[in-house]
Amino acid sequence: MKTTRLTMLGAAAAALLLTVLGPSAGLAQTPAHVMENRAAVKWGPAPPVLPPGAQIAVLAGDPTKAASYTVRLKFPANYDIPAHSHPTDENVVVVSGELYMAMGTKLDRKAGLGLAAGGFALMPANADHFAYTKAETTIVLFGQGPVEFKYVNPADDPRTATARK
Repeated sequence: MKTTRLTMLGAAAAALLLTVLGPSAGLAQTPAHVMENRAAVKWGPAPPVLPPGAQIAVLAGDPTKAASYTVRLKFPANYDIPAHSHPTDENVVVVSGELYMAMGTKLDRKAGLGLAAGGFALMPANADHFAYTKAETTIVLFGQGPVEFKYVNPADDPRTATARK
């Protein structure tokens, strides 16, 4: 009898919470369903953490928040991303063109492995690496945010006055 009364009180409390706070009270929110063809992608300038010239399209999530994200990045021909690292893993899938990447503390255009469309790279957290293109290249980048860049050479950081000169 005592167990039944406690169960009924718990059910009543849950019903009251759902009535007052709504059906999502205390439950994790499910992200919105996303389906998008390439023609529908809305491009804009990439954030200043990347050298000028790149474009970004956020597909899902928010790369500035501590949550999962997926973005497309489009790089022009002969684009360089100097050596840097991230505090979280970086997953890269090449959609078009060819992205050259390598581990190292300085960009070396002779050291990169070319990843063509369909190629994949996983750059582990805190591992110094660099990337460059020879032709226009589009990638999908996904991982856990917030996205942060730590350039090996602070003078390479496009957010600084010395890098913009």
